[in-house]
Amino acid sequence: PETGSGARLGGAAASLDIAYDPAAGNYLLADAGRMRATSKGLLSTWDARGKSVSETSGKWPSGIKMFSSPNTTFGGAATDSGAVDAHWNAGQVYDFYKKNFGRDSLDGAGGAVNSLVGVTYYGLPYANAFWDGTKMVYGNGDDEFKPMSADTDVVGHEMTHGVIEHSANLVYAGQSGALNEALADYFGNAIDVTASGTPMSDPAAGLIGEDLCRTKAAADCALRDLNDGATTSKSFLGVSFATDNGGVHLNSTIFSGALWDMREDLGGELADKIVYKAVTEYMTPIDGFTEARGAVLAAAKALGATSGQQNTVKRSFNAHGIVPGWEQALGVDSDTLFGTLNTTDTGVGAGGGWWTASKSNDDGSEPYSVYAGRLDGKGAPKVISPNDGRYHTAPATDGKTVVWTAYGPTSVDVLSRPVAGGPVKTLYSSTTGVAGLRVEKNTVVFEEYDILGGRHVGYMRPADKAPVFTDGKKWNTLTALPSISDNKIAYAKLYPQGGSYRLGVEVVDLATGKAVMTEQLDEPVSLGQTGINGKNVFWLADSDESDGGLMSVVSSGLDGRGAFIVSSEHKPGAFMASDLTVSQDALTLVARTPDTRYRNESLPKLWQLTTDGSRRERVSCNRGEQNYPAAGAGRQVAWLDATTGSTDLVVRERPAGTC
Repeated sequence: PETGSGARLGGAAASLDIAYDPAAGNYLLADAGRMRATSKGLLSTWDARGKSVSETSGKWPSGIKMFSSPNTTFGGAATDSGAVDAHWNAGQVYDFYKKNFGRDSLDGAGGAVNSLVGVTYYGLPYANAFWDGTKMVYGNGDDEFKPMSADTDVVGHEMTHGVIEHSANLVYAGQSGALNEALADYFGNAIDVTASGTPMSDPAAGLIGEDLCRTKAAADCALRDLNDGATTSKSFLGVSFATDNGGVHLNSTIFSGALWDMREDLGGELADKIVYKAVTEYMTPIDGFTEARGAVLAAAKALGATSGQQNTVKRSFNAHGIVPGWEQALGVDSDTLFGTLNTTDTGVGAGGGWWTASKSNDDGSEPYSVYAGRLDGKGAPKVISPNDGRYHTAPATDGKTVVWTAYGPTSVDVLSRPVAGGPVKTLYSSTTGVAGLRVEKNTVVFEEYDILGGRHVGYMRPADKAPVFTDGKKWNTLTALPSISDNKIAYAKLYPQGGSYRLGVEVVDLATGKAVMTEQLDEPVSLGQTGINGKNVFWLADSDESDGGLMSVVSSGLDGRGAFIVSSEHKPGAFMASDLTVSQDALTLVARTPDTRYRNESLPKLWQLTTDGSRRERVSCNRGEQNYPAAGAGRQVAWLDATTGSTDLVVRERPAGTC
């Protein structure tokens, strides 16, 4: 162990714990002193400049070395890359946990602490940082943010993720993931204000990342503020696993704000001990906000907090709406069919009184499996797909058969299996990709991607040994977004005509093979999902690129005639729609409003229209994201709902109203 020096990015001089390497004759950013009496582990800072996030996440990049210097003073390169800050801050974090809780390193057993600095986003500026399970990785920053190791609370945050992983091991999804982020923020800020001597009464005490700002004032560019006093469970953003892992960052300040209030009232020494004991002794991997509240209260009592101090803890949680049953207070009006799916890019199928969907494990890391169950909620869901290591996604059902795609190492296969059980059949294998599966009476329709990015709709009837592609896979024709009903299919089509290209919707009668193009009331610039029932075909169409993505809902007869506008993009209340599903009686849309930030009003919601457009209602008044609707009989709709931060398959028998 040696003592060196360097300048932090903010200009302050820093004393650095370093080591001398006699073989190379230079000094290293390797702290050999802090764990010398125990494991002899090092706190090391590595030069990862020029390495991309893809080379550093979950793996050790080749060719990197610890920062070195011919003397004990580390110069401009170590400063500008954020290495001096990373190294000094890592020591502060280690000391905080060692001094206050007797914890020896992140794993509690003297494990090595490695920090990589200067990481890029594929050669571009990278304003992010993360703990990948074994090490800290810090981006090189950008025009607005300094290298991400330049703020003690960011370093404390990332290193605390390591502490959490080796204790409560909170699953990084939904509420438990938001807790993971909240606790990392709490301790990161506690370490920062301790190291800097900032009083809790300082308005900037609750800011995360405020020292990273290059041009803006601290409060304007800080990543989060634990002391805003306004973030409560009423502002919980129910987003799906596909969005921020279920809102792990979006919702973290609900809980961290309560903890920060508690720290202001109880003082840092007691509050930090309470939270640390809760994380390391009482919390479990899939705890939500309510369970974590209980863990903190139990820790306070176990540490001998007075009744007044325990009431202070309760008041902090109460003020942020973290009380038993707070999720019910959000107003959930749907029935859960299958909970905690934790999947992304895979939807829901429904038909014949049955649903089908994909599911993963608690953190979404397990290969997806396809399940099926009854839309009336009776009986237990059943596994349909084999447990073979492939990702089984995008299922569809008609109540008799389930079809889905299986992503393997060399192909994407279209598989099928009877709902009642039986062998899994491989209907088709693609090396380029398959999407949009639908099934009716053992006839399967889908779209396949080609190697140039084109899309082609194909269908397979029970007697077909290979798909019949509606466009013949011609290079100058694209077909996509299929639907099927009553032995007829509909799909969007891009095709050449008169020296240019046109967009339209085509309907094919599978009994006769006859194809007809529907009438176009406007010349569309883009088309969205199609839907078909026994009377009409429906589709989304955009004829005005300047309106920010508003879409019309258009319909025609199955013969392509009698086209009419169900909902116009040119009228007030137009939908920014992204998906569509139809029954014999109604059509349901996924629609949202444009916004520059996440808030409940701009999350995707479901709207149901009568097939003539005479009535429009919200399917559900749930606060969270609503995606992947699948129409059942009548006005029934199943969808993926994320109101409480868990990606759940839910159902309603009728629309909820205007909300």
